[in-house]
Amino acid sequence: MAERKLMKVLDGETVFPPPVWLMRQAGRYLPEYRETRAKAGGFLDLCYNPDFAVEVTLQPIRRFGFDASILFSDILVIPDALDRGVHFIKGEGPKMTPIRADEIERLDPSRAETHLAPVIATVARLREELPSETTLIGFCGAPWTVATYMIAGHGTPDQAPARMFAYWNPEAMTKLLTLLAEMSADYLVRQLRAGADCVQIFDSWAGVLDDQAFRDYAVAPVKLIVERVRAAVPDAKIIGFAKGAAARLATYRQETGVDALGLDWQVPLDFGRTLQKDGAVQGNLDPLRLIAGGKALDEGVDRIMEALSNGPFVFNLGHGITPDAPIEHVERLLKRIRG
Repeated sequence: MAERKLMKVLDGETVFPPPVWLMRQAGRYLPEYRETRAKAGGFLDLCYNPDFAVEVTLQPIRRFGFDASILFSDILVIPDALDRGVHFIKGEGPKMTPIRADEIERLDPSRAETHLAPVIATVARLREELPSETTLIGFCGAPWTVATYMIAGHGTPDQAPARMFAYWNPEAMTKLLTLLAEMSADYLVRQLRAGADCVQIFDSWAGVLDDQAFRDYAVAPVKLIVERVRAAVPDAKIIGFAKGAAARLATYRQETGVDALGLDWQVPLDFGRTLQKDGAVQGNLDPLRLIAGGKALDEGVDRIMEALSNGPFVFNLGHGITPDAPIEHVERLLKRIRG
């Protein structure tokens, strides 16, 4: 088997040039993605159809030769498996039936295995079809981030509905997060057994929580996921991406048990270098520099490489690539990293 550079980094090795992939690398900035998406119909139809999902996952690998490929799916397949009426509206994003505190006891995770079977089939096919040197990353949403959508019924700027729900109904919130953690762990185990080399847990809304809520709602559920995954797959490699966690990243790896830390673009590079003493870090170019291109892109790449490439490091953006990122800027980014 050809060496998978990203896996070496997750083991704590320094690889130069560092492996590179981009969050949301399969997406609307690619014309071939837009074409496949149009054929698939709705967004969830794309996620649950292995033919389409495999195709869009492979598209950025064919075009750019990234060192890793991330399964094409969505963090909201878990609430969808709980029958919360998940749907996507063009220009508005995901919507679902908002959950009440008294409904949490009645949530039934028993249909998840069947409901998510097409995603697992996609993972298995991807491992067969990807180049042998390309790392395959599985993923799930962190329970807190998934819960924010379940409670509000849609995305909000500061997740106030979920934060208020937690203050008013702390027991119900803990029950919901525990259920989501157990379901997510089982889902990640299935991805790993189907062929994923490693997995990433996305906590896109960790940064809105105060200190105690961060411990209770961002750290504790992820720790539960990690423990359950490792009980089933002892050598599982797990990347934790807690966007906006800031200084709390200093202890996040130790408290949750994740192997690597995803850094958003607001994490200072000297702090990133400190975090690197305990293991791999991943990140953290501002996605807007990728849109800007030119000097702004080059300087951003160079500063990150100078700060982090002397330790275990995976080059990535500090959040997902946006639909208006020019393809030639992605090519320029890769040339700069690998040149």
